[in-house]
Amino acid sequence: MRRLFAVSLLVAAVAASLPSATKPKLILAVVVDQFRYDYLTRFRASYTGGLNQMLIKGSVFTNAHYDHFPTVTAIGHSTFMSGATPAISGIIANDWFDRTSGKTVTSVTDDTVSILGGKGEGGASPRRLLVSTLADELKIANGNSRAVGISLKDRSAILPVGHMADGAYWFDASAGAFVSSTYYFAELPGWVRDFNAARTADKYAGVEWKSDDGKVVYKKMSPTPDAAFYKSIPATPYSNELIEAFSERAISAEQLGRHNATDLLAVSFSGNDYVGHELGPDSPQVRDMSIRTDRLLGKLFQYLEKEVGMANVLVVLTADHGVAPVPEVSAGRKMPGGRMPAGVIQNTVQAKLTEKYGEGKWVVSPSEHSLYLNLDLMVRKQLNQTEAIQCAADAALTIPHVFRAYTRDQLNRGGLAADQIGRRVFNGFYGQRGADIMVLLEPNWLFGAKGTTHGTAFGYDTHVPILFMGPGIKAGTFHQRVTPNDIAPTLATMLAVETPSGSVGRVLDEILSRE
Repeated sequence: MRRLFAVSLLVAAVAASLPSATKPKLILAVVVDQFRYDYLTRFRASYTGGLNQMLIKGSVFTNAHYDHFPTVTAIGHSTFMSGATPAISGIIANDWFDRTSGKTVTSVTDDTVSILGGKGEGGASPRRLLVSTLADELKIANGNSRAVGISLKDRSAILPVGHMADGAYWFDASAGAFVSSTYYFAELPGWVRDFNAARTADKYAGVEWKSDDGKVVYKKMSPTPDAAFYKSIPATPYSNELIEAFSERAISAEQLGRHNATDLLAVSFSGNDYVGHELGPDSPQVRDMSIRTDRLLGKLFQYLEKEVGMANVLVVLTADHGVAPVPEVSAGRKMPGGRMPAGVIQNTVQAKLTEKYGEGKWVVSPSEHSLYLNLDLMVRKQLNQTEAIQCAADAALTIPHVFRAYTRDQLNRGGLAADQIGRRVFNGFYGQRGADIMVLLEPNWLFGAKGTTHGTAFGYDTHVPILFMGPGIKAGTFHQRVTPNDIAPTLATMLAVETPSGSVGRVLDEILSRE
């Protein structure tokens, strides 16, 4: 009898340790492009919509940091639903120099497929992503699950939903329409063609983007819906409104949340990134974009309540990276920072290698921070590649405000993990695609003559929100250090599917309800 009682206690304990058996009908996976964590706190009083709901009803992580370098869009979006670092996923940047073809490729470049519905040349697909995503694992576990990705940007639509998605859609600013790829289907679905035929973007012609009080006009849209008008849309709040409207149409047309398996909709709001690059995190426009994003999420939640019921929807939200202050703003605050002169790194490296080894085009890639050197030239000159590459890195380190320069050999040896910055660079390096030298500038120093950017291993670029809300999630604020790599394995555990193949994150067990 005692043994039976002990067994009963053990079974009860095990059951209590497992996530709730209730699975959501829909995962809404949201990325707000270039949304620093402090936007949650700085603008909190103005949030009344979807962000407000998540902050009150959801699990909020205050100390989430990316653990890779560089912190850019493609890597953030591939990490989101795969849990993998670039060293495993193969997505090492938005674009990189491909030694085989001798040209720059993007994270989703695929010449074997074509664009559907737009004017752009060249195809796009997830084939460069080497790992599975949560969406892939959902579909492998149950073929009835559907997965759709939506964004302004191709990489942001494609990478979160992975290889087996039922569709990924992005906005072609040259055509003013949503497009996709023959990777997914032979022609655009009818509902997408209908949405494009309605010319939804045209309603913003002549509209003024104003401050809350209406006293300041941030931008006035062209009154004519022509090519120039469409190209101006991304850097306005209206681009996010288009994404939200298209998402509603996708939910209805694809019957998301109405199958006998969990569906996944990945939505990326990119307008925040375009505005942030141009004007910086301290601009009133970025504040306005954040508040409008909160309201848009509220609108999307209202639609989901009507169509699926929010009790059946698990929402997870993060950002793909943060952003640095505008250097001129930092200077006004007596803070360090500045702009690196254009071409100085490439020119310095080229001059040093020419001085030591003779004439030749020593740097074969266009980037200033990821240098691919001419290995064929080194072979012809019978040089020791390790020594020549180190010589180039040493030259870069002589430039004022260069913080560090890592070589391919250092990264391959893996002896950098003891230092947080070195670990992030190591996590971002995939040998078959990576550069010969990775150059990091000092904090708040950046490449570019105007505006601001992101990509560093420092807190202003790595610190992002992570919020969960929905069935099986505890409400609360959590201050422990976590990373966006933890999102995918947490969801996989909740859904009882295989963890994505490249995931390095942990399960955020502290937020899982036992009820």
